[in-house]
Amino acid sequence: MDISKWKVDSFGDGNPFSDPYWYQGQYSPYYKQSHIELRKYVREMVEEHILPYCHEWDEAKEIPKETLKKIGDSGIHALCVGHPFPTKHVNLPPCLRGKEEELDSFHEFIVIDEFSRTGSGGVGWGINGGLCIGLPPVLRYGSPALQDKVVGPVLRGEKIICLAITEPMAGSDVAQIRCRAEKKGDHYILNGEKKWITNGIWADYFTVAVRTGEAGAGGVSMLLVERGPGVKTRRMDCSGMWCSGTTYVTFDNVKVPCSNLIGKENKGFKYIVSNFNHERLLICYMSNRFARVCLEESIKFANKRKTFGKKLVDHPVIRWKIGEMTREIEATHAWLETLCYNMDKMEKKEADLKLGGMTALAKVQCTKTMEYCAREAAQIFGGLSYSRGGQGEKVERLSREVRAMAVPGGSEEIMLDLGVRQAKKVAELARQFEAPAAKM
Repeated sequence: MDISKWKVDSFGDGNPFSDPYWYQGQYSPYYKQSHIELRKYVREMVEEHILPYCHEWDEAKEIPKETLKKIGDSGIHALCVGHPFPTKHVNLPPCLRGKEEELDSFHEFIVIDEFSRTGSGGVGWGINGGLCIGLPPVLRYGSPALQDKVVGPVLRGEKIICLAITEPMAGSDVAQIRCRAEKKGDHYILNGEKKWITNGIWADYFTVAVRTGEAGAGGVSMLLVERGPGVKTRRMDCSGMWCSGTTYVTFDNVKVPCSNLIGKENKGFKYIVSNFNHERLLICYMSNRFARVCLEESIKFANKRKTFGKKLVDHPVIRWKIGEMTREIEATHAWLETLCYNMDKMEKKEADLKLGGMTALAKVQCTKTMEYCAREAAQIFGGLSYSRGGQGEKVERLSREVRAMAVPGGSEEIMLDLGVRQAKKVAELARQFEAPAAKM
């Protein structure tokens, strides 16, 4: 058998299943040289500046400002807010300069996937969790003046932005928000509360869902609120995501210029729903890599830990666990690539309609896969998975962070229902187009 012509350009440490298939000498129709170069660039950054310090930062519940600035200076943040990327506001990573026309959603997929190798959702969200979901509404619907003021400093790591939608009494049911903005002259007067706001404790800017009209979805708007008098934040103690800065925010008679309105008044619900697809995809990318981290750690541990005179990996039951985890992860990754590809092929409105439901279902698949792999990895590690730090550090941490993936952006129950309802809507719309054509 002649193997001299086989594809062998693998990337990473070579452990089976530790990285996506296209890292390991397999072919893919999706990736070009710019993707390969970006992958190398981000991996080197994560290996040098982030991965060695994750446990320390997690315990401290904060990431050093100099690290955030270093990452901002790299240009990476511009690739985390959805395609098309805001390349005019910041320099791209050196490996992508002059290749702006090649950029697509897979570049964002690679960045989020590589950052998630840390096995820490808190670190990931602490670096750019607020930016990834709080900046897109400004980019898509904000005025040119608002964009000029906010986008550059945020992408460069000079300022921090967060998305403030969830309230104590309104989560997945966004139309029920109570935080109210009353228009008085050339300002809105904002009063209300927001809860579980990622990066809120450090935020300079808050992209806020507010009620400017009557009850329901038709009375919701979005405002860009700057930290100032009347804006109060306090850190929330959560099971996981410790250095993501989960925050309770109170607005007490905050004056917001009318020029900080994002888009049109009472049209905010549409902007929020549109933004959800991107947020859910990011959670998908993170969750599936976290599942892969659990698998990777399990394989490494099983190859050195011995029980009953042989390595764990030599026990059939352990190989069964590894096989089951792999099966779920690889199938889920393929689904995400399909979604990513279609995001680029469709116009925004078409993607929102056709892919919204599928993205919701994919989020459920990803978070359930993460939860399953965290559990199976914990079984393989035994007591080490219950200790902070040490060999089981990543598995212990990810076991705590599962719910922070499964609930934000829409709970699994809401996502399953949305996926089915959206598929029904798309099918009905397709039949409406088919009916006139059949009569011709």
